[in-house]
Amino acid sequence: MESARYLAVQLLGRTMEEGSYSNLLLDKALAAAQLSPADKKLCSQLYYGVIERRLTLDHIVRCYSKKPPEKLDSVIRNILYLGLYQLAYCEKIPDRAAVNESVLLAKQFKKTSASGFVNAVLRSFLRDEKRIQIPKDQWKAMEVQYSAPTALLRRVVQERGKEFAEAFFADSLKTPPVTIRLNPLKGSVEDLEKDGLSPIASERLENACYITCADVRKSDAFQKGLFHVQDLSSQLCCAILDPQAGETVLDVCAAPGGKSFTIAERMKNTGKVLAFDLHEHRAELIRKGAQRLGLHCITAETADAAEYCPDMPQADRILCDVPCSGLGVIRRKPEIKYKPLSEFEGLPDIQYAILENAARYLKTGGTLVYSTCTILRAENEAVVERFLKAHAEFELVPLTEFGFDEGYATFSIQYDNCDGFFAARLRKGG
Repeated sequence: MESARYLAVQLLGRTMEEGSYSNLLLDKALAAAQLSPADKKLCSQLYYGVIERRLTLDHIVRCYSKKPPEKLDSVIRNILYLGLYQLAYCEKIPDRAAVNESVLLAKQFKKTSASGFVNAVLRSFLRDEKRIQIPKDQWKAMEVQYSAPTALLRRVVQERGKEFAEAFFADSLKTPPVTIRLNPLKGSVEDLEKDGLSPIASERLENACYITCADVRKSDAFQKGLFHVQDLSSQLCCAILDPQAGETVLDVCAAPGGKSFTIAERMKNTGKVLAFDLHEHRAELIRKGAQRLGLHCITAETADAAEYCPDMPQADRILCDVPCSGLGVIRRKPEIKYKPLSEFEGLPDIQYAILENAARYLKTGGTLVYSTCTILRAENEAVVERFLKAHAEFELVPLTEFGFDEGYATFSIQYDNCDGFFAARLRKGG
């Protein structure tokens, strides 16, 4: 009975009920599914597509159903979302197939009595030539257009401006690029080309490449340690840190290890890169990745980044990439944007505690980079400003080589199609 669409409906239910991360849930489900590669691709497309467009699809249901979405059976609601997504956004799927398969799903989930309702809603949308009725209210219109909650839209417009917000949320509905970091210690772009990966070099950063490939981790080049997958934003964080050969560098919230790997490569595999995570299984991920890449200068251990460790060595540079709301990566994890903003209110205090503790390990004259993968000021500028007020020995170092006059910046789609992230560069004086 299992099909691409059936599995997608199951996963949507789990995502919305359990609050699970979409990428982890999907990877695990596809690994266990008895589906062809084509069906796995279809399942991924439909699953992510419905999550990305959930509020838009919700609005369409409201226009064609006498019952509001929240009053519908959750399985039927997800079947409607799946059918409407295919009709509105999947040009290669025939309308007839989208409708018929949705009706069949209702029966397969033992909701036969609702199959007529599913058919009626989808066919009503088709009769209206699949037009999405945009509300007159400005914020509701943006909510339908970008499938993002009004509260989040208002917050980002207020803090970053409407132009930034519209570009950011429009991009969140597109397929993000696959970006890799070439390991110059083991290979070159030519080696990747020999493996059929067709890398396109970034004009922004040396050894950063864009790849068009379904699963680069299955390639021989990946197994040989010629590269690791890492968005340009993470690579930029390491460039801002600017680690030098022979130095001692701390990565205090390191898992799964991408930044530690890039730091070690920039240091030509010399000196010491001390990578830490709160959990042993995540520290083990770093060790395995370092081994594959041949980076023997990395040591991965467990530690609480917010608690001082007297045995920690003084470092020349520290990367403090703290846990955050993750709103900068909603194009990869779209379910994050539906979380209430109140859920993130406790994060700035945790982030500040980690930053303040990490700063204790920095040598005089050393550099610390504070970074997040979010775009909210409370987790970014506000944390840094609070820290600077309490620590006069630290100062911001302008990010002029990256096009910013200040010592911190928010990056996103406008900056070479990278994920949304924030970075601040601090120097410790005497």
